[in-house]
Amino acid sequence: MKQSTVFLAGSLVALTVVSSTSFAQGSVDFGKNEYMASCASCHGASAKGDGAMRTYLTKAPTDLTIMAKRNAGVFPTQYAWEVIDGRTSAAIGSHGAREMPVWGYVYRAEDSQPADLHARTRIGSLLDYLARIQVK
Repeated sequence: MKQSTVFLAGSLVALTVVSSTSFAQGSVDFGKNEYMASCASCHGASAKGDGAMRTYLTKAPTDLTIMAKRNAGVFPTQYAWEVIDGRTSAAIGSHGAREMPVWGYVYRAEDSQPADLHARTRIGSLLDYLARIQVK
């Protein structure tokens, strides 16, 4: 009994040290990480449409930092969600063609949780990041 109490106390101390060290290193920006992994190759690290793949695309990538500016100062969350997710109610062009990959399908294919929770979390984090980088 005494050994289990000592083990439990030692475990709690170790957990506290590890947790405080993790917090001291700063928080992780999941949205920025998602952006850099999925979007930056086309839209650029600055999100201004100047990514390395730009020269290989038939249509230049959108400057994602001015989405709110083009929408009367309001970030178009629903529209952006639908474009990324791929299940859209918004018109995406006169012929219905899409230049941008549909990331929602990719995210859902990687999803091991029910009701595409993982995909929704990734898209939500990405939209949060995009909303934070809007020019004023």
